[in-house]
This record gives sequence, C-alpha cells and structure tokens, in this order.
Amino acid sequence: MKLLLSNDDGVHALGLATLAAALEDLAELLVVAPDRNRSGASNSLSLDRPLSTRQMDNGFWSVDGTPTDCVHLAMGGIFGSQPDMVISGINHGANLGDDVLYSGTVAAATEGRFLGLPALAVSLDGERNFATAASVVRKLVEGFMSQTSRLQLPPRSLLNINVPDVPLFALKGYQTTRLGHRHRGPEPIKVLDPRGKPRYWIAAAGDAAESGPGTDFYAVAEGKVSITPLQFDMTRHESLDQVSTWMNSIS
Repeated sequence: MKLLLSNDDGVHALGLATLAAALEDLAELLVVAPDRNRSGASNSLSLDRPLSTRQMDNGFWSVDGTPTDCVHLAMGGIFGSQPDMVISGINHGANLGDDVLYSGTVAAATEGRFLGLPALAVSLDGERNFATAASVVRKLVEGFMSQTSRLQLPPRSLLNINVPDVPLFALKGYQTTRLGHRHRGPEPIKVLDPRGKPRYWIAAAGDAAESGPGTDFYAVAEGKVSITPLQFDMTRHESLDQVSTWMNSIS
C-alpha cells in the first residue's frame, strides 16, 4: 500500500513529520506538502503560474503552492506511481464545524477523494500531543488495510478526524459525529504598516454556536476522537421544490 501524506502547515511542520514517522513501517510513503504554512487555503489551485518542486533531505517533496496543488501534482504522477490513499495532517489545531470550509487540511484530503482515493483529514486540537493523533491514524489505516474491513466510503466522501490534545492513555474513545457550527468571528483587525497605511488581519474563528451531543465539538471536548464523514454535494436538496415553486411564480 502506498500512502500520500500532505498538509497545510507546510513541509517542515512537526505534525507532518510525526505522522510520517508513525506510518513509515506500515506502508510506502510519498510526502508532498507546501513549502510554507498555507492554512486557510481551502480548495484553491494555483492557475496563474507554474509550480516548483524540491525534494528535501528527508525525502519529503516541497511545492510552492497550496495543499490542493500538492495532491493534484502527486495524483498526476509527478513523483512516481499513484498512491492508494491520501492522509492530510496532522494539523496544528482542530478543524471543527464550519472550519472545514476554509481548511487546507480538509482540502488536501478532498482533492484525493475527488480523484478517486479514500482520504483522511487529521487534526490535533492543540500543538502538543502529535504522537496521540499519529497513533489514532495508524489504527485507522490498519483498519482500512485489514481484509475484514467493512468500511466502504461512498464516492466523493472522506473522514474528518479531530483528536483531543491529550496523551494516548487519556483518550476516552472514538465517536462518529456530525459537524457543529461556529458563531461569526470577530471583525477584521486594523493595523498600520511602517508608512502609516492601514492593513487588516483576518480575526480568529468564532466560538462554537452549535456544539451539543453528537457534534464534533462535543466529542473533542469530552476527550474523544471525533470522526465525521464528509460529503461535498452542497445542494440543499430539501429546498429544490421551494425554489422551483418560487421561480415558477416570477417567470
């Protein structure tokens, strides 16, 4: 089995190195990641310029593009044979609820799924216990590799995994969850550059708005690994008839 590892925190990120170390004796690895932090890049592709690649001393490939660029190039055969699975992470910080709309971690996994592979997006709710998240991923990959595995994800879906930032012994189990929701984030933060011109920082994500039992927020807060199956058909199917009726009334 060949695993493609990527992320959005960049090729030098501790989470990526920890993940690779945990899986290197389990499968053949291809590691392709952005040359710098590209958090929040979502599913963007670099279409206005060619991309550069460079192999690092540790064998990882660095790409001067987005997480989606990295997986797209890898799936295009740039770095050798096709992988069998895409794993994105381990992200420095959780990707819960509405975060999945912006997350480069989720986007890298999404690109793999769009191109026909099973995919995992893995995030740690903090920046300390990456070994815990790596152990969780190893267990899940072993499950996928098992001859008795019964999990067959539908086309164009993936698993979004969020791991509490605790030692492995402190995990309180696994829970299948749905996405929660966040409140609107704070207003952009105005700063002045050295010439006195205004610049703006995008503020941090809002607090949890819907975080009750069954959500990813709740599971992680309870010390459990949250596993959320995601799909990317954004059609609001229950509104189709309502919109059709409205269109007929004004046409």
